[in-house]
Amino acid sequence: MERILTGEAETIDFGRRLAAVVPGGLVIYLHGDLGAGKTTFARAFLQALGVGERVKSPTYSLVEGYEIGTRRAFHLDLYRIADPGELEWLGLDSLAEPGAVVLVEWPERGQGALPPVDLDIYFRHDALSRGVRLDARSPLGHRVLAAL
Repeated sequence: MERILTGEAETIDFGRRLAAVVPGGLVIYLHGDLGAGKTTFARAFLQALGVGERVKSPTYSLVEGYEIGTRRAFHLDLYRIADPGELEWLGLDSLAEPGAVVLVEWPERGQGALPPVDLDIYFRHDALSRGVRLDARSPLGHRVLAAL
């Protein structure tokens, strides 16, 4: 599935619409260059899920966790990771909690240390346009795309 996003407002709207169709847990990998809209999407998505606090970028902390009712959400930004082995000390076991929603920016830097992906989202931008492509990687990912 592909969509054109004309700017920040449409990226925010896209995050909200996706959050509206997410069932219990879902693992989403966010791909794209710096400035492509990954963090803007993640903030809108998490707020739409019900995160009542300020959604911070985990650029320096690497992972931020949130309580959303009876489930948890995690937002990881692995930009500063040079080797997946660096993730061992983060205690990523909680990412596998049933019902947890996990967003991972720069997932290629955590290869082998992350939970399996349900939905890959590729953000692109250039001087003329912005866009997003969604690829389902599991039955759950396919159900989410069908609901969109």
